[in-house]
Amino acid sequence: MDKEVDNIMLGSHELRINDRREIFLTGIKKITSFDNEEFLMESNMGVILLKGHNLEILKLDTHDGNVKIKGKIDSFSYLDGELNQNKEGFFTKLFK
Repeated sequence: MDKEVDNIMLGSHELRINDRREIFLTGIKKITSFDNEEFLMESNMGVILLKGHNLEILKLDTHDGNVKIKGKIDSFSYLDGELNQNKEGFFTKLFK
């Protein structure tokens, strides 16, 4: 499959951070869990972990997959770099 077809099937994914106080993401499939110090999200490009302080959702568009979060952003990382994620859960892998 060529890259153009892959991008159409997966959708786009964009990340913008403004002054470590605001983050805007596109291509978010779902927010798995969140509190004022951590957000765990599933995107078109893998699982995302966002850590910080006083984090809160400013905008959530579930139809388009856009999320805007404010607070002090300490770290942002992709937990799974694979596009085709394995369907096994974390605990299933842990207890094998």
